[in-house]
Parts: sequence; C-alpha cells; structure tokens
Amino acid sequence: MQKKNILLIHTGGTISMQENETGEVKPGDKNPLVDYIKEIPNINLITTELFHLPSPHITPINMLEIKNYIETTSTSQQLNGVVITHGTDTLEETAFFLDTTLSLDIPVVLTGAMRSSNELGSDGLYNLLSAINVASSDHAIAMGVLVVMNDEIHTAKNVTKTHTSNVATFQSPQYGPIGFVNKGGVSFHHKPVLNLPLQVTNLNKNVYLIKAYAGMDDQFINALEHLSINGLVIEALGQGNLPPMMLPSLIKFIKRGIPIVLVSRCFNGIVQDIYGYEGGGRHLKELGFIFSNGLNGQKARIKLMIALETTTDLKEIEDIFSV
Repeated sequence: MQKKNILLIHTGGTISMQENETGEVKPGDKNPLVDYIKEIPNINLITTELFHLPSPHITPINMLEIKNYIETTSTSQQLNGVVITHGTDTLEETAFFLDTTLSLDIPVVLTGAMRSSNELGSDGLYNLLSAINVASSDHAIAMGVLVVMNDEIHTAKNVTKTHTSNVATFQSPQYGPIGFVNKGGVSFHHKPVLNLPLQVTNLNKNVYLIKAYAGMDDQFINALEHLSINGLVIEALGQGNLPPMMLPSLIKFIKRGIPIVLVSRCFNGIVQDIYGYEGGGRHLKELGFIFSNGLNGQKARIKLMIALETTTDLKEIEDIFSV
C-alpha cells in the first residue's frame, strides 16, 4: 500500500501545553506531541510548527496564514490530507475560516485537547491520532473542513465549543456529528452540503460582534460610530428581534451602507423575519438587516470579514449569508 502524505500543522493550544507542579498549564519551549508522533503505518507525516500560540492569541490574520500555507504546500507536494492542532477556544473560528476559503478537495481536519499533554486522562494524543486517521480516509474527501474530537467528526460550519472543560465539549447543535472514529476505522453517516469558497487575500475590515439583551438601547451602538467600522454582527433575541431602543443608531449604519448581520443568541434554530412589531424580525428585514442562515455570532463575524474583502454590495452580502 502506498503511503499517504499528510501535512501536520501545529499552531499551539492546550494540546501542545504541559501542566507544572502548581497546576498551571502553559506553553513550553517545545511542542511535546512532536516526540510522540513519529511513525504511523502507511502515513508519511510532513510536520511543521507554524506558530505556538494559545488559542485566545489566534487572530484572523493567523487563520489566513494557515490557509496560505496549506495551499502553498499542496501545490509543491502531493498531499492526501491536512491535520491542524489548535487550541479549543477559537478552534471553531479557524475551522470555519478555512472551510469558507479553501478550495481543496483533500481532507482538512482540526483537532485539539481539553487536557494538557502530561495531565491524567490527557486527550490530545488520542485526538491527534483520530484526526490523522480521518485525514487519511478516502471517505473524508470533499467533505469540507472537519473537526475531530472525542471520537466524533463534526463539520466546521455546525460545530461549537459547548463546555469550558469537558472533553466532550465540541458539539453540533441541531445536527450532531456526521461521523465517528473508533478502532474499526472512520465511519461517516452524513455528507454536508458544500458551498463555493469565498476568495480572500487580505483581511483589513473591522467587523464587531455584540449581543442583544432585554432593555438594550443604542448608547453602545453610538460608541461604535467613532470607530472605523465596516460591518456589525448582532446576536439578536429569539428568531431575530431587537429592543426598539437600539434601532436609531443601527438605522444610521444601514443608511451609510454598513452591513448588519443578525444571528440568534439561542443555542438552536435560525433567525427569520417573522414578527412585525417595532424591532421584530419582519421590521428589521424591511429596514435592510441581513439574516444569517444558522451561523453563530463568532462564525458570522468571520464570514462578514471575508465577504467584505470582495464586495460592499448589501444584496451580494445577503446572498452570501443565505447559504
């Protein structure tokens, strides 16, 4: 059997950290996984440590760097798959960024850990081996960017971190995992619907994310006017409704051509233009607010940042968020 070439990119995170005698978990001088992952049957690992950052330090620029590195390496070497180790706090955002922008059919898999490499019950090495198995599976071809954690395979679009410390933190609300990893191999039971990738070479747009709450007015929105704002994502109430006191400043933004994308702060469901009262979804739709098709706030922000690099036309942006 011919060996498969798997690009393994380390970026940092708990999966690459160790716990000291006081219980503090932090990065060391070297990623401890490098010493463990050397020989895997029928796998030729091409390993690089692109950076060594805790996931709260990851920025969209780092995500673009990962994308560019994957594309450059895939043209210079015949890759069969890619695995990325990443901190869990922002893993879903990096996964979604890559899923939105990469145009490769080969499997691209992100994984991480909830326990550092030398903690009792550490999950990092096992998750990494599972991710490599998925990335080398022919069944994972043309499945989009995937997240593999705790024996489960999730799509980048739907997966989110749901618990601060549990090893089963990554879940896909409403949809569940699309496959599983076990000793018998890799098994998929669903195939995601894939969209055409969005092109991006730079990330220069300022997009902010805010969360609506009962009685919220527009004071905070007014403060945003003094910033160089290119777009705004709001985690709205319920099916996409806002307190009416927020509207005066938001309407000013829309009149200036600044896109405002609505998602729901609810764990499940999508925003819809249902309610016709002031601040209700139907009213907001008529005012020009853009409704996202099921993304959470952090992913909608990533998508709006990418979209704004190619268009400022509100209708085109609305079409991008309809899928």
